[in-house]
Amino acid sequence: MLCSIGDSPGDGVARPSVTRRNSHGLVAEESETVNPDLIVGDRDGKPFTVRYDVVTAMLLNEFLKGHCKVEQLTKDFESQLVEQQKQIEGLTAGLQKMSDQLELSKSAPQIVVDKQ
Repeated sequence: MLCSIGDSPGDGVARPSVTRRNSHGLVAEESETVNPDLIVGDRDGKPFTVRYDVVTAMLLNEFLKGHCKVEQLTKDFESQLVEQQKQIEGLTAGLQKMSDQLELSKSAPQIVVDKQ
């Protein structure tokens, strides 16, 4: 099942903030173990920085996959709920029919003939 929200994500350009001294981010070495494509290496090939423009697109893609899965699970749940409701109605009708038959058999007068 394909799920999409309008435009596809594009690559953005990360610009360092001049006004903020303390900023939080990902550790390049740790991010490399998750996905090596997220890392830019230095001259020696060691992890240097994280490509945040790719991280954003990757996170959006994972969110969309999760969203599609939730939509499909919701549809599956609703269809099972409808099916179970039909089964309950069928069982209720059968139980009512049996209950009515039992009631009729109880209320029917019984005549005992003594042949002595």
